[in-house]
Amino acid sequence: MSSFRSVILCADDFGLADGVSRGIVELAEMGRLSATGAMTNMPGLRRMARSLMPLRDRIAVGLHLNFTAGTPLGPMPRLAPLGAFPALKDLLPKALKRQLPDSEIAEEISRQIEAFEEAFGDAPAFVDGHQHVHVLPAIRPALIQALKARGYAGRVWLRDPSDKAMAILRRPIGRSKALIVKSLARGFARSAHAAGFRTNKGFSGFAPLDLSVPVARVFEEAFSKLGAHPLVMCHPGYVDDELRALDPALESRVEELNYLKSDAFRDLLEERGLRLVPRPEAS
Repeated sequence: MSSFRSVILCADDFGLADGVSRGIVELAEMGRLSATGAMTNMPGLRRMARSLMPLRDRIAVGLHLNFTAGTPLGPMPRLAPLGAFPALKDLLPKALKRQLPDSEIAEEISRQIEAFEEAFGDAPAFVDGHQHVHVLPAIRPALIQALKARGYAGRVWLRDPSDKAMAILRRPIGRSKALIVKSLARGFARSAHAAGFRTNKGFSGFAPLDLSVPVARVFEEAFSKLGAHPLVMCHPGYVDDELRALDPALESRVEELNYLKSDAFRDLLEERGLRLVPRPEAS
C-alpha cells in the first residue's frame, strides 16, 4: 500500500478581487487546493462567497484577517483616520512599539469574524492574516481572545507562519522574508496551543512577486523540507482592473494559477507522495 504525506495547500486572498476569487474557485474544483483564506472587509467577498459554498466539504475556508488592505468594517479613528487601513510598512513599526489601539483592533477583529459568519453561515475553519498580521503584538492576543469568547477553541485552527530555522535555511527562495516572519511569529503557536487551538507545524511558500524565479521551482522548493503538519501558502488568481488597483502581485498570480492547474503540479505531488488535506492532522 502506498503511503502519503499530508500537507495543506492554502490560497490566500479570496475576496481581494473577483479575478483572484475566480481562480481560487477553479483550483478548488480541480482538487488542486485544500484551503483558502477569505478577506471579509473587501467588497469582492460578498460578491463571490456563494461560489465557495458547494466546495466547503472539500476545502477549508478560513478568515484571512486583514489590517493592511482596503477599509475597516467599522470606524477606526486612530488606526485608519481617513477610512483606509495603513500599509504594512506603517502598521509594523507601531505594532512592534506596542502603539496599536487595542480597543479598535479588538472591535475590528470581531467585525471581521462576524462578517465571515454572515457570509458563510458558520465559523471559519481557520484564521490566518493578510501579510501575517495575525501574529503581531496587540493583534495576536486580541484574536485569540475573540475566538475563545465565541467558543471556537478546539474547533478553529490557527495558521502559524513560522518554520524551523534549518528548514528555512535549506529553502533559499524567500529565505530572508521567511526568517523575518519566523521572528515576528515567535511564541504564536505556544499561545495558540495554550488557548486550545491547533496549528500547522511547518510553513513554506514565500516567493518573489517579480517572477525572478520560475514558479515551478518555487513550488518544488516549497514542497520540500516539510514539517510535521505542514502548510504551503500560495497566491493564485486572474488579473483584473480591481486587482491592479489593490495589490502589487499581478502576473505572479497568473503563473501560480497556471502551474497549480498543470500536469506538472499533479506529477510533483505524486512523485513526492503528497496529498492535500484541509486541516492539520492530529499528532
